Amino acid sequence: MTLETPRIVLDPAVLAGKPAVRGTRLSVEFIIGLMAEGWGQDDILANYPNLTRDDVLACLAYARDGLRLERAYPSAA
Repeated sequence: MTLETPRIVLDPAVLAGKPAVRGTRLSVEFIIGLMAEGWGQDDILANYPNLTRDDVLACLAYARDGLRLERAYPSAA
């Protein structure tokens, strides 16, 4: 998985290197968390006017790509 994208960056000087929206201190985890709590895209954009629709979509794509690599293996228990 490519970690950085044009909109998502990992910078050790910003949020201890967590994936964040470029030019902000808003992590992908935070944006996905808002959506998990029921916030819609319009709610996010209204409360964080420095974000764009493409930024929110980039967060979703980043999370999707991370999950694509996740695997669960049954235990022998």
